[in-house]
Amino acid sequence: MLLTFVELNCENLFDTRHDTLKNDVDFLPDGRYRWTPYRYWKKLNAIGKEIIGCGDTAGGWTMPDLVALVEVENDSVLFDLTRRSLLRSARYEYVMTNSPDERGVDVALLYSPFSFSLLSSSSLRVEPPRGLRPTRDILYASGLTIGGDTLHVFVVHAPSRAQGEGPTRRYRMRVAERIGEAVDSIRAVDGEARIIVAGDFNDYTKNPPLRYLAERGLRSASDGAQGTNGARGTYRYRGDWSSLDHILVSSPMDEILIDCQIYDAPYLLTPDEQYGGSKPARTFLGPRYLGGTSDHLPLVARFRIGIRK
Repeated sequence: MLLTFVELNCENLFDTRHDTLKNDVDFLPDGRYRWTPYRYWKKLNAIGKEIIGCGDTAGGWTMPDLVALVEVENDSVLFDLTRRSLLRSARYEYVMTNSPDERGVDVALLYSPFSFSLLSSSSLRVEPPRGLRPTRDILYASGLTIGGDTLHVFVVHAPSRAQGEGPTRRYRMRVAERIGEAVDSIRAVDGEARIIVAGDFNDYTKNPPLRYLAERGLRSASDGAQGTNGARGTYRYRGDWSSLDHILVSSPMDEILIDCQIYDAPYLLTPDEQYGGSKPARTFLGPRYLGGTSDHLPLVARFRIGIRK
């Protein structure tokens, strides 16, 4: 049996209604981004199509079992995505965080109830260093796979580099350390625990937070992942492909990993007129609406799981 796991940064998947507790006014119909219901539903269906496409493999097609989503606003967005978009027939369930992030950006995990039975979920808070804004909570979920094993999943959206890579580096280290603490707690109970940590770390494999997690026995399943249509990373900046998105796994998951690829179907790409080649077809460039799906491409990892008799 196969278990398919997807990680995707959705690039600001906001609804069109104002949350008085959050600074989401840019993503309103009269806001800076002119985020109208038409644009919202177009993006929802595009994300749904993308997730469906991630189930297409050389051996056939099947819906992904688990989907880690980054940059989703709230429960309303997840309800619309799973119940009212192109994705509705998949009958995904979901859990998500409710973070202190000022814009209301959160992370979520979609799961198929046919292949993953949720046991528990919680949010892990990360205290910001002095002078920095609150960041997204880390989502933790555990459940039983169709093989009968417990799988532990963490979904991460580490602080961005918008205030400078150096000043924010210690913040991302705090996120890594918080994950490390949680992983250690799980392993204290089960030394052979099956663990996946996925999301947008806003760091590269060589950076300290990812090295720290590697030292704690979390291997990068996505290191070196490529697409079949030219993508050599999940993100492209000034002509260079790179990956701020990662899927990390514990040793027992590494042993059953089949492969990890970038899903770069042609409809997710657009010509890079300045640097040549192609790049992800993003929704916005600054406040200018481009109509694409996301500025990140999804990672797709496949695992071979056994069924207990």
